[in-house]
This record gives sequence, C-alpha cells and structure tokens, in this order.
Amino acid sequence: MRLSALLFVAGLSLATGAFAQGAKPGDSGCILDNCADKKPMAAQPDASNSTGERPRPRGASVPGQFDFYVLSLSWSPGFCETTGAEKHRRQCDAGSGLGFVVHGLWPQYESGFPSDCGPAGRSPSRIALEAAKGIYPDINLARYEWRKHGTCSGKSPTDYFADVRRARDAVDIPQPFRGASDRQTWTPIDIERAFIASNPKLRPDMMGIACRSGVLEEVRICFSRDLRDFHSCPEVSRGSCRTRELRVPAPL
Repeated sequence: MRLSALLFVAGLSLATGAFAQGAKPGDSGCILDNCADKKPMAAQPDASNSTGERPRPRGASVPGQFDFYVLSLSWSPGFCETTGAEKHRRQCDAGSGLGFVVHGLWPQYESGFPSDCGPAGRSPSRIALEAAKGIYPDINLARYEWRKHGTCSGKSPTDYFADVRRARDAVDIPQPFRGASDRQTWTPIDIERAFIASNPKLRPDMMGIACRSGVLEEVRICFSRDLRDFHSCPEVSRGSCRTRELRVPAPL
C-alpha cells in the first residue's frame, strides 16, 4: 500500500475515534431567558452515566432535570417604558398601577438552562390557567411561560403555577417599591441591599438585577428546587446590571 493511502486510513481512524467519544462544542455562556436557542451548551456529567448512557448536554431540555429555580420579578413600569408597551398592552394600560409582577419561574442549571421541554404548541387547560390567575399580569404570558419554562419543571401545569405563586409569596417586596407614586433613582447595589434587608436569608450571590437603557426591568431571585430556601447562583449574579444609576419609573 502506498504511503499516501496509509496516511489517509490513519487519519480516518482518528476522526472516527473522536466522533465515537462524543466530542462537544464549548459552553456558550447563555444564561436565563436571554439566549436559550442561540448555541448548544457543553456536555456535563449527570446521573445517566451510572446506566452507561452518554451524558446529556446542558440545555438538552429534559423535564425535571435542572439544578435550581430563578424567580424573575418584573418592574412593570420599567418594562412598559422600554419594550413592554408593544408586547403587553393590557399590562401597560394607564391606571394599571402595577409594580413588581411575576415574569416567570425558570428551571436553571448551574450553567445554562433548559427550555421548551414539552410538545410544541400544547397549552395548559382552562383549569390549570385558573390556578395562574393573579400571578401573571397577562394570561397569555402564563401560557408562554408554561410552554418555555414550566414544561421543564417536570410538574403538571396546575402544580407548576402553584409553585410560581409560592415563590412569589416567599419574597417580601421592599417598602420603597410598594405603592410608589414618583419616579425614583437607584443604584443596582442599593436595590439588592433593599431586597436583602426585607429578606434576611437572601445574599448578593443569590440574586441579580436586569436593566435596559438605564431603566430597571427585573429583579431575579434564585431558589432551591423545593423552593424552601434561596439558592446561590453566581452566574445569575455576575450577569447583574452594572449601570451606575437606574431610573425606576412610577406605576402607570
């Protein structure tokens, strides 16, 4: 056999071996609800190894397989001032008077997150949506959040919405944000301190602040899977808004 042919066979063997070992692309760094569908997440070991199966990649969207929850509380006036008025007109109607409202309760990995774990297009039943009333500012948001995030909880829609309510009720909103009637200016760190003062078990590494164009949009708080405790989430905390000052619009 000629030398060139031998080199070709050897190269083919090496490539085949690498493929068999399941080489994966690097971690995309996507977190929360910002870039779920942009890049695949890196492979991470999980319990499936004990059965001899290949490890599932982070972001593989398997119901019930996640590490903790992120409760996202949207500052409704900030959301409406930036992008929300076009998406959720009812939430942004004059006189709604909404302050912090639930955006979502998101299953999360220590790095990355799953999404869309159920059959495409399947919507919660009317009975399940009844359980969501009073949690979200818009019932269409409840439907969307169930499809994208709730299906990854491994629970029924009714039980998932009950958990969303439970998480929301576990957070004490700081007094300056209750019944606010005037526009305020805050630093991100002072918003964190206000929430920590109202929730003594909360720490800076268990939360993050989201902003857009210098306006407060969300406060994100991490919970354990059973929702009994707050949970350390360095990736969420590192992604917190770094703007020096934030405008906090008054409720409409």
